[in-house]
Amino acid sequence: MAASSAMLQSCFAGSRIYSAALPSNALLSPKRVGRVTPVRCQAEEQRSQEPPVTVPTPKPKESTRFFDILAFSGPGPERINGRLAMIGFASAIAVELARGDDLAAQLMNGGLPWFAGTAALLSAASLVPLLKGVSAQSKSGGVMTADAELWNGRFAMLGIVALAFTEYLKGGPLV
Repeated sequence: MAASSAMLQSCFAGSRIYSAALPSNALLSPKRVGRVTPVRCQAEEQRSQEPPVTVPTPKPKESTRFFDILAFSGPGPERINGRLAMIGFASAIAVELARGDDLAAQLMNGGLPWFAGTAALLSAASLVPLLKGVSAQSKSGGVMTADAELWNGRFAMLGIVALAFTEYLKGGPLV
């Protein structure tokens, strides 16, 4: 068995092996004896089922310039307005439940200075991290994500508009 295997391999390689069991030209045709038979082997390329790995290109660092942060498409305006709307909506509902004043009465009875002071303080507190280059996405995790904050702010903005519109149509406080 080993001799026939060696004989077969030698025939493909073109060399002769002399064995007592088989003559040197037992597997070769008479024309091919003494010639080298070239053998070519070509492997097929194996295609992977997984998509090719692409290295993500790093995002350019966001600008920390004041006017870039407060630009229309910058990170500041929607985040600051959303935070102010969340505080404003919660406090408007709380004061309305406690005193029975509608939104317009709350602003007329000393609420305007409180609104301006709160807006200035929260705007400054929201701008400081952005000016230092810290993004909200880098600090978010779990349930409290940056996207959740934006959506809550959007709903609070709609809530304030709906509260004011409802009180206008009703002619008084919501509750």
